[in-house]
Amino acid sequence: MNSAASNVISEMNSLAKDRDKWIKKNKYYYDNLINFLRFNIPENSKIIEIGCGTGFLLEQLNPSKGVGIDLSPEMVKTAKQNYPAFEFYEMNAENITLDESEKYDFIIISDTIGYFEDVQLAFDQIQKLCNDKTRIIITYFNFLWLPALNLAETLRLKMPQVRNNWLDIADISNLLDLTGFEMISSGRKFLMPFYVPLFSGFINKFAANLPLLNRLCLTKFIIAKRTGVKEEQDTVSVIVPARNEKGNIEQIVKRIPQMGKHTEIIFVEGNSTDNTFDEIKLVCEKYSNEYDLKYAQQDGKGKANAVRKGFEMAQCKILMILDADMTVPPEDLSKFYEAIHTGKGEFINGSRLVYPMEKDAMRTLNIMGNKFFSMMFTWILNQRIKDTLCGTKVLTKKNYEELKEAKKFLGDFDPFGDFDLIFGASKMNLKFAEIPIRYKARVYGSTNISRFRHGWMLLKITFFAMRKFKFT
Repeated sequence: MNSAASNVISEMNSLAKDRDKWIKKNKYYYDNLINFLRFNIPENSKIIEIGCGTGFLLEQLNPSKGVGIDLSPEMVKTAKQNYPAFEFYEMNAENITLDESEKYDFIIISDTIGYFEDVQLAFDQIQKLCNDKTRIIITYFNFLWLPALNLAETLRLKMPQVRNNWLDIADISNLLDLTGFEMISSGRKFLMPFYVPLFSGFINKFAANLPLLNRLCLTKFIIAKRTGVKEEQDTVSVIVPARNEKGNIEQIVKRIPQMGKHTEIIFVEGNSTDNTFDEIKLVCEKYSNEYDLKYAQQDGKGKANAVRKGFEMAQCKILMILDADMTVPPEDLSKFYEAIHTGKGEFINGSRLVYPMEKDAMRTLNIMGNKFFSMMFTWILNQRIKDTLCGTKVLTKKNYEELKEAKKFLGDFDPFGDFDLIFGASKMNLKFAEIPIRYKARVYGSTNISRFRHGWMLLKITFFAMRKFKFT
């Protein structure tokens, strides 16, 4: 063991008996940190904390299985005494010797990455603990706060710490990439880490989220996952919500590509006035020997209701949405399949705002609205999303089932379904990827979207999401 690691162990051993006292002294900061982690980690998850200290953070998250590792024997000893229901091991993150068959839902590295002698090696070791669903949550101090933190230690307002590394988001992202991980999202929290009645809440919930002030926050965070590569062929369900789209039905069937081992097409008709449902039945009967075709009428109103019914009917591993207006060419679905099949993303969204559009495909006011929602959502969700309202979205059936639980904190508020899925996927920390598509003008019928009525509704949804994701 080198001298740097020995110094860290020696100092942490000396602090072990007072660690929980320091946590109580900085209760406001730790309460906010716990709230952030609880937002991202469901109860009863399998969690391992790297650099667990006395086990306080692990206990607050109510895991179904909790494991902590730490360099300091005294920290581990205290953790075992305080929380006997969990497992704690004296272990270096750069040489993890746990059972490699055991995988975890979440790996927490909270304010300890600065102690790692070799961050890249530690990330390599963490691979042993991951499967494709594992999320790594890293929090660490903003370097701009170093003078204030040093002063706080001198005044005995916070626990002394040995800091070996000061890494920025770009540094950690690069190290994650080198070791087979990819960053899902990143951001900053806590502009005021101490409590002043009324004032602290306002600063941390509102001011801290403003673009320039946000760069001054104390805590940075990164959420990452293992880079996924799939080799086996998947099966695909294409859900086509259709209202007043009679003239497009046959072309949709003929133009949707066969993807993976098997592709099924599910039409869900909703309250049409042009005999769309009769056309769906005729087309499905006509092509029943060539394609796997299913159809139903939705139970309620709105695209979201139709999509949910189609998802429940789906029998395949991958779920795709294709709007029946065919403004997104059905042939482009093969690009979406390739992206999710090879692990480039877990929630694949189409983007109409990259390539030039056909004349009359989207009106100027709609383009401006889409760009506004893109900027707002990128800021709210800490993931880049260029086109929130493109109807073509793809995720796995398994993730959709979990997403239904994850989005309960939002409620049933979105009649379109686009935001509903985006928010749920973000709450689950799914990796977003966007596929640029060439947006076409309609060849049949007219849009079902009202620019002003629906635009106002979407604006209200955006502010609702801002409150849920940013101002919690």
